[in-house]
Amino acid sequence: MEYKDYYKILGVSKDASQKEIKRAYRRLARKYHPDVNPGDKTAQERFKEINEAYEVLSDPEKRRKYDELSASWHQWQRMGGQPGGFDWSRWTVFPGGHRVRVEYGDLGDIFGDLGGFSEFFRTIFGGMGTRRMAWDIPRRGQDVEQPVEITLEEAFHGTKRVVQVGSQRLEVRIPPGVKTGSRVRIAGKGGAGFAGGPRGDLYLRIKVAPHPTFERRGEDLYCEVPIDLYTAVLGGEVKVPTLKGNVMLKIPPETQGGQTFRLRGQGMPYLNDPGRHGDLYVKVKITLPQRLSERERELFRELARMRS
Repeated sequence: MEYKDYYKILGVSKDASQKEIKRAYRRLARKYHPDVNPGDKTAQERFKEINEAYEVLSDPEKRRKYDELSASWHQWQRMGGQPGGFDWSRWTVFPGGHRVRVEYGDLGDIFGDLGGFSEFFRTIFGGMGTRRMAWDIPRRGQDVEQPVEITLEEAFHGTKRVVQVGSQRLEVRIPPGVKTGSRVRIAGKGGAGFAGGPRGDLYLRIKVAPHPTFERRGEDLYCEVPIDLYTAVLGGEVKVPTLKGNVMLKIPPETQGGQTFRLRGQGMPYLNDPGRHGDLYVKVKITLPQRLSERERELFRELARMRS
């Protein structure tokens, strides 16, 4: 018969308090619960071990008997005990090591088709009453994610989407300032809870579609605006698009191609502070005149001679 190290199974020390044992049990039971790991036989076996370990260590009488057995087992091992040579007789349900068939009543209800306790447990503890297992612990339902694509304009102003949750149609508000990777939470609309536990949450995972004019970097926006040669040389104004409408940008004389201007507060709103905005960076691109007349060419030649 295989010895079971229940402390190791729960990952607690031999002097762990009942509070520590319960905390470890709940954490592991949720992690390896069959509902979380459908079809995973390894997780199901681990789940059974966790329940069995907790059944023993959470019960003072069983724990005392187990600790005495463990001390004897480890002493036997230190003395060079060989497999199969340990005397289990003093630890079995009835003195003398007589095996008894134990009926477990509702263990099938507790474990479903996962099976009952191990041979080790049945031999040592026999029909000592079982208590509530992780199978019956209220557990919160799983969170669910649903992808949603929006435009940059929608991310700027905020928007709404209608999502289908089972037979329900929900209108969900997407706040200003979201970006690709942001998640919008709809509480209590995820997977169903277990054993009376609450439902999980539904999350809309946002993807912001690329924009033909603006490039987004955090809360700042970047764009390129063409200006003619005369405005670049003499100065003037140029119309600049923003997500709130067009604005006029003053161009100083002798502006160079590629020069960048910052428009404060014309970028994206901050997600958690929508009254605050990033900036818009405008890069100018100088466009040269085409289809020049002979007189215009002569004037450019004259200017070139003057500059040289």
